[in-house]
Amino acid sequence: MNLRNQVLVWIGFFLVLILLLWVFRGILLPFVVGSALAYLLNPIVNQLQRWKIGRAWGTALVLLGVVAIVVSIFVMLLPLVIQQVIGLIQRLPGYAADLQALARRWAPELNQWLGPERAAQVERSVSDLLGQMVGLVGVVTTEIVNSSITVISVIGFVIVTPVVAFYLLLDWDGMVRGLHGLLPRRHKAEILGIFRDIDSSMAGVIRGQGGVLLIDAAYYATALSLIGLNFGLAVGLIAGLLSFIPFVGFGFGFTLSVGIAIVQFWPNWWMVAAVAGIFLVWQFIEGNILYPKLVGSSININPVWLMFALLAFGTLFGFLGLLLAVPLAAIGGVLVRYGVRKYKASSLYLGPGRGTGTSDVTLD
Repeated sequence: MNLRNQVLVWIGFFLVLILLLWVFRGILLPFVVGSALAYLLNPIVNQLQRWKIGRAWGTALVLLGVVAIVVSIFVMLLPLVIQQVIGLIQRLPGYAADLQALARRWAPELNQWLGPERAAQVERSVSDLLGQMVGLVGVVTTEIVNSSITVISVIGFVIVTPVVAFYLLLDWDGMVRGLHGLLPRRHKAEILGIFRDIDSSMAGVIRGQGGVLLIDAAYYATALSLIGLNFGLAVGLIAGLLSFIPFVGFGFGFTLSVGIAIVQFWPNWWMVAAVAGIFLVWQFIEGNILYPKLVGSSININPVWLMFALLAFGTLFGFLGLLLAVPLAAIGGVLVRYGVRKYKASSLYLGPGRGTGTSDVTLD
């Protein structure tokens, strides 16, 4: 197969994949989450197999343990989280009005420091930002209320997801062997190398970045609650769970927390600084310790392209698109880097007679 045909095959494959995702987007969520859960738990089940525990028993034990942990967390935290989220939504317009009132109180000092023109510009910017935040919360609330998430769909998700994960875990080795058996023998080693790179990227996305996200949520929720910030648990969880979008989780949590702290603790600037420090110190720890240790360079995607993928897939597929954006972007990155390596080894790049073959480069 020459280079042109290979490119056409891969382009056709991705177009068909996108089409199928779009057609079945309404029912794919439990299957996507179940597949991710199976991929995440497979190393644990493999370890249990090495300890002479049968695959079926190991799968059942691991899934029951995960379900027990999730149910316990929901029972303990869900009522409090819902109460705080509703309270935050109801209180947010009041916080915006209080901040505007404080800004008007600071107006004489701002006039003296910045001059009347710049002070008026700062006040307008703050008012616009607060208005946009209140509007965004209103839009999100309306979307949630008007969404198609019904009691039946939630029950279906809760039931289908563990079932999908169970059967995928049970037959994981068989699926891998079947996939290996379908690979063309001539190019099997090279294709398996690509799959290993994809597996490394998926490990970074699902295991590494997922771990960072959960640690972020736990840290922000705990730290803001301990410092006594109003709705600290809700704000911390939202900021942590949004951290899979580069800079969005930090920016949202920092802005909202500092705004609430100014209203709540005024004129105690030390408390406001402490709230800001919770985010700034953790951002440094995450960027220099957590992320390199848990994720490393396995994803290797520029944050700009990552944000583009999240926005594009989110627009096309909604919430499902947000879940799929990072894994698909990671897979795309692996394939693009492979294509670049093949191109640079070809005579198309090096010149006639200097590459690994003619311009019609094959996989070998």
